[in-house]
Parts: sequence; C-alpha cells; structure tokens
Amino acid sequence: MCTSIIEIARAEGMAKRGDAWFPLTTAVVAYDHARHAPLGDVITLDFVNAALDPGARAGIELTLETAKELRAALDRAIAAAEFEEAEVRGKGAPLSLVRAA
Repeated sequence: MCTSIIEIARAEGMAKRGDAWFPLTTAVVAYDHARHAPLGDVITLDFVNAALDPGARAGIELTLETAKELRAALDRAIAAAEFEEAEVRGKGAPLSLVRAA
C-alpha cells in the first residue's frame, strides 16, 4: 500500500552523478516502499534538478531508524554551524545555543 507521504522543499546545492556534479533545485522526502534497498517501507531522499535531464537525480533509501539518526545528526550540525556563524559575524550566539554551566 502506498503511503502518499511526500514533502517537497527548495534545494540549493550540488549533487554528483557518475563523475559529474550538477546544481540542485528540489529535495523530495517521502515514505514509501523501497525500490532498490532490500527493505520494506523506507524514507527516500531525492535531490533533483528538474531543468536538466531525468538522470539529474541523487536518490537515497533509508530505514526509518537511520532517517531519525540522520535528522539528529543534521540538527546537531546545524546548531553548531549557527553558533559558528554567530561567532564569526560577531553577533554572539543565540541564547538557545548557549549551554548552561
């Protein structure tokens, strides 16, 4: 049974196919049957550029648990990057990122 769980976001970055890199325009996150991984339902991440040929796609299939771990790692990396950006720009770190002693 298809879940119809799909989220689409604007994406700015680069993805690699073969030996070539291409610019991204869209990221698609879905929960559905695995197409390639020997798993049941998976979180799929598709990074695409719709202005290019259909091969301008980088796809990933993850278990739900792996997707949760990836989300947590992204949250930690984003928080650290925001702290670093605040330090570099001299604005000080947002209070939500400062750890209590």
